[in-house]
Amino acid sequence: MATYTETYEKRLSDEGTMSFLDHLDELRKRLVRSALFIAGAFVICWLFSDRIYNYLQIPVRAAMLEAKRAVAAPLGGTASSLSDLAEGSNVLFVFTTEARIGDVLIPAGITIPTRVSHTPEGATQLVMSTPVVIADRVIDKDTVLPPQLYQSSSALLGKDNQLVVGTVQGAFNLYIKVAFYSAIFFAVPFLLVQIWGFVSPGLYPHEKKYAAPIIVMASVFFVMGCAFAYYVAFPRAANFLLGVATAGNLRPLVTADDYFDLIIIIMLGLGVVFEIPTVTFFTSRLGLVSPGMLLKVWRYAVVVMFIIAAVLTPTTDIPNMLVFAAPMLLLYFLSVGIAWVFWRRRRTEKEYLASERK
Repeated sequence: MATYTETYEKRLSDEGTMSFLDHLDELRKRLVRSALFIAGAFVICWLFSDRIYNYLQIPVRAAMLEAKRAVAAPLGGTASSLSDLAEGSNVLFVFTTEARIGDVLIPAGITIPTRVSHTPEGATQLVMSTPVVIADRVIDKDTVLPPQLYQSSSALLGKDNQLVVGTVQGAFNLYIKVAFYSAIFFAVPFLLVQIWGFVSPGLYPHEKKYAAPIIVMASVFFVMGCAFAYYVAFPRAANFLLGVATAGNLRPLVTADDYFDLIIIIMLGLGVVFEIPTVTFFTSRLGLVSPGMLLKVWRYAVVVMFIIAAVLTPTTDIPNMLVFAAPMLLLYFLSVGIAWVFWRRRRTEKEYLASERK
């Protein structure tokens, strides 16, 4: 029995054209199949939603830990967490309350440079890196800070360094979103097949041979874009944002919902951006885009890419924006090479068969 798509293609070839309602009917079929596949993937992803989210939150938790290590005292630096730092690591210590070292009273808000020191007994200490003058009194270099100053809030730098939810049902709603977006992520190859199935009947038969390489390329580049966002782009942005907060003696309260929305936007955005070579391959094989055309408009393309990078970048600094813009520039000029290799003038089926006979 012929499938609906085969019937659809046959009607196109027999009649040459189809009515608007026929195209809508085919689109409806594709959308229903996609929705059913996503629904099935959603059920599976829901069973593992907690594990998926734990994996997604690794970059921000690492950034939070790094930021809190940079300014130990106001963020509850502890002996156990400081022990993770190497001997001699530099730590800026901020006195959140008045404290006495020897006969010198140090007021709250004073910041002093210290270094980590591990004793032979296994204890970890903070030792002053330079002499400090307080009210005409000098505290000598290598003075050991009293351990109680940085052991009072051990939970903040330990395993309880976690994201928060603002409502009772917050975790449940969060896992629903995690499962939904994960289902879309894993459904990308199937969705590409459905898109190709809807578009391909309008192509010449010899052009339909591009289905496999296009679907494989699109899937691979989408995953590469998401991986770049997860391992490179977002960690740099998170380190910058949390570093600004802790440098100002502020404790960022990062909610799980806000973080998830942010990382999903960045991952999906870069996943789509990384499809530039796939789109170029497809359009160049159809003869719609040539390398000369891409080189002619490269200045405008650079402006558009920087605008997209500015939208995707969660920070306002130029270095982080360049982290997003640089791969787009590389992908664009890679696409020029792809167009140069694969471009050909679009040929009708009759022209294609004639060339094959030669």
